[in-house]
Amino acid sequence: MSEVIDRPLREDEKPAATRLRIVDCDVHPSLHSIDDLNEFLPKRWQRHLKEYGSHLRTPYLFTTPYPRSSPLIARRDAWPPTGGPPGSDLAFMQKQHLDPLDVEFGILQVLDLFIFSQQNLEFGAAIQRAINDWQLAFWTHRDPRLKASILVGQDGTDLAIAEIERCAKVGEYIQINVSPRANEPLGRRRYWPIYERAQALDLPLGIHVGGYGGHAPTGGGWPSYYVEEHQSNAHTIAAQLASLVIEGVLERFPKLKIVFIEGGFGWIPSAVWRMDQHFERFRSEVPHLKRKPSEYVREHFWFTTQPIDEPDEARHLRSLIEWVGIDRLLFSSDYPHWDFDDPRFAFKTPLTDAERKKIFSTNARAVYKF
Repeated sequence: MSEVIDRPLREDEKPAATRLRIVDCDVHPSLHSIDDLNEFLPKRWQRHLKEYGSHLRTPYLFTTPYPRSSPLIARRDAWPPTGGPPGSDLAFMQKQHLDPLDVEFGILQVLDLFIFSQQNLEFGAAIQRAINDWQLAFWTHRDPRLKASILVGQDGTDLAIAEIERCAKVGEYIQINVSPRANEPLGRRRYWPIYERAQALDLPLGIHVGGYGGHAPTGGGWPSYYVEEHQSNAHTIAAQLASLVIEGVLERFPKLKIVFIEGGFGWIPSAVWRMDQHFERFRSEVPHLKRKPSEYVREHFWFTTQPIDEPDEARHLRSLIEWVGIDRLLFSSDYPHWDFDDPRFAFKTPLTDAERKKIFSTNARAVYKF
């Protein structure tokens, strides 16, 4: 995460040589107000939203607290002068983020309205449809650098398939987004129709951390502190990675591409080492797996970089990157959130120009086919 927002650079802090055009795989747009959705949301669901609001799976409201100084988990300097929440003003986003950092493409990741966690699946599908249309009308059609994703709630599989097919006909979306906090682990067969469509359409499956699931974010229940919940993001992604691999999703869909977003990548080696070790001991339990888990991971998964777990010694980060694979990493800033990674200062470890270009641009261009 960046430390440069609130203080000037020190003499010993030299900006990383990243004056190349970057692909930012995690940019968060926000609704300026709920009325932004009116032109995309049928009257029936507008009334529902006003009269009943959200009915979420989580037993607690606002279970993702944030540092006191960072309302809406956002940078203090990201609040637009025109009003509205951070990420809601395109002109301000262009001036603060896209233009000065040479963002060639920015992939939108929408978090408003608890998109994936609505208990009323038809209402959730209506919200997802409205958000999908809003991304094009308010963002990508106004700035071609920005790219939209098809947001679907996977627990209403039939509704999700209908929305994927509708958006795919438009031809302007670059991935399908589902939640890591569904009712069941993501490898379960009930979700396979979505993976089948993703493979058939050659659209990567994007899985962004967070959300308001019906389950606690840790295996032991609900945490007490923000720092605990933030730490649990890596555990959530690791568990879903194991589910997708061990349930046989990649064996069934050999061309499926999956991008984990905002889960970091420091946890990957130990998680995969453990899966390989257990596979050797218990492979008779999972005869549907034809190869070691690490082989599926290296062929089917990509990981966005933020938040980067930065060890004291840069060479340790270098070793980590080499194990995960430089071809597997996609740069992400998480703009405008408080733990934003500034591309000028991310990766304080030796990288060649070619390696840096892969992480900041060409890997994403290959996955998303820009």
